Amino acid sequence: MKKELPVPEAEAGQRLDVYITRRLNWLSRSQVKRLIDQGLVRVNGEIIKAGYRLKGGEKIEMEVETTSPPPTSLEPENIPLNIIYADEDVIVINKPAGLVVHPGAGKRGGTLVNAVLYHFPEIKTVGSPQRPGIVHRLDGDTSGVMVVARSNLAYKALQRQFKNREVDKTYIAIAWGRMSQPGGRIEWGIGRHPHDRSRFSIRSRRPKEAVTIFSVLREGKDFSVLEIKPITGRTHQIRVHLAAAGHPIVGDRRYGRKEGSSRRLFLHARRLAFIHPTKQVWMEFEAPIPPEFKAFWEEKDLKQ
Repeated sequence: MKKELPVPEAEAGQRLDVYITRRLNWLSRSQVKRLIDQGLVRVNGEIIKAGYRLKGGEKIEMEVETTSPPPTSLEPENIPLNIIYADEDVIVINKPAGLVVHPGAGKRGGTLVNAVLYHFPEIKTVGSPQRPGIVHRLDGDTSGVMVVARSNLAYKALQRQFKNREVDKTYIAIAWGRMSQPGGRIEWGIGRHPHDRSRFSIRSRRPKEAVTIFSVLREGKDFSVLEIKPITGRTHQIRVHLAAAGHPIVGDRRYGRKEGSSRRLFLHARRLAFIHPTKQVWMEFEAPIPPEFKAFWEEKDLKQ
């Protein structure tokens, strides 16, 4: 079937294949690239390579594989939200572990986006139609503070801040093992795993810069509680870096050790700070450390 996608100015700089995959999230990036390579995708009437950087304002025309049905429209769902702060421009939320941020392949509902649409229906017109208001993500199994844009002005401003690394992010993690030093900097590039496209790795054939700073807050014989500041924002960055360093996050069933399925991923976005899009003041928000974190380090007798 034929499909037309306008490119908002706010999406300038995005790769063509990445943008299409985000907008048509029932297609994988490899499927999109194949369509582009076959000449079935045009930008302003011209055949373009997958790595083309969008300038904003273009029109994408494409022939979409009919075997992949379009996703159903997003439905508001009455899912409770722990709202830390809200005004006419931004919503700051303490996301629980287990809540996926937005619909994707195999996940059409029960997400943070569905919940936000119920509590703030006007967000439907903010940013991407498939991910309204979303300017950054947390993994489904990660808890903690997130900001959602409530206006298009805020959407563009926050996107720019995240892209320019002007947002300050702090995480808490419980990792396996005792760190060799009280703090440090991990600078291994990250990209798609060479053999498993669902995972990321420092052994990627096309790694991108990834920088993670950590410091030890508590430790014991077998575990360390870490404060972590990701300088870059690569997918699964903290999980991949710690696993590659030999200290996977407790409960990480994708990159870590095989453990009991009842244990959550011990990664929590504790603090988020940014310049408010309209007030132009620096604002800081915190999500309290979950009780299961404190229970774990008390059980394991982890000392400061």
